[in-house]
Amino acid sequence: MNTSAVAVVSTEGGLFRRLSDVLFRHPLWLLMLLLLPPILWLGIVYLGSLLALLLHSFYYIDEFSGFIVYEFTLSTYAELFRLSNLDVIIRSLVMAVSVTIGCAVLAFPISYYAARYAKGKWKALFYLLIMLPLWSSYLVKVYAWKLILAKEGIVSWFAAQLHLTWLLDAILAIPIIGGPSLSISYLGTFLVFCYVWLPYMILPTQAALERVPGNLIEASADLGAHPRQTFRTVILPLALPGLIAGSIFTFSLTLGDYIIPQIIGNSSYFLGQAVYTLQGTAGNIPLAAAFTVVPIVIMLIYLTIAKKMGAFDAL
Repeated sequence: MNTSAVAVVSTEGGLFRRLSDVLFRHPLWLLMLLLLPPILWLGIVYLGSLLALLLHSFYYIDEFSGFIVYEFTLSTYAELFRLSNLDVIIRSLVMAVSVTIGCAVLAFPISYYAARYAKGKWKALFYLLIMLPLWSSYLVKVYAWKLILAKEGIVSWFAAQLHLTWLLDAILAIPIIGGPSLSISYLGTFLVFCYVWLPYMILPTQAALERVPGNLIEASADLGAHPRQTFRTVILPLALPGLIAGSIFTFSLTLGDYIIPQIIGNSSYFLGQAVYTLQGTAGNIPLAAAFTVVPIVIMLIYLTIAKKMGAFDAL
């Protein structure tokens, strides 16, 4: 190696050494350097595109030409209060609340058993069984449920074997939630939503229940409290932050999902479907952007309430 090459290597080594020394003495600079790429990606690609979309909500579509008119107006937001659009918002909100309550009811006993009684390998098996559905494809699970809930599916077959076809038909005959089959009904949509999002409710609830001191439950029993009273006054208040933390996932994911209602359910639109159709097939980007603002506002209100109730402590 000639002397010039040695000098270049020495210079580069000295430069990197000096840079390393500077970063060692200023760890905050190192942290900023490491966070700069993801922050730029998040700021430009995600937040930038989101802000561009939201900006379109203040424009409107010319009814004659079909082109976007780039003039500031609130008329697009006024369209959200049309009966057809308001129906989409209410339908999505009711489904999100229903799924959240359903997941909470299903998740609590499972989480309580895992927190209080599952030990060692049984707890490992519990986590495996809860996480296992998350490892499979989202679309595969939804289409599998469509076959299960279909008119000729497993549910109908079991009902026929147990001579409960009359009960299934009575449930499907209920106004609003019923339909030709479970796969073409709001009830079927609700069941699939609960199945898909249930792990997101179980895990935070189980984590919150594990932090409930066992001696408080024993003290409640020693003081003569009935098990129902212990549950209502001791266990539930302490587990509530976990339930609310889980509800953040189930509520927000249901509110914005458009795949499950498109595959399972009738032709009625939910928020996600409305945004997808308006910005795609219909080409009405301003109204699609206005619809996008709705779940954002709802979730900001929801997160504010959840934070005040200590939900983020259970995440």
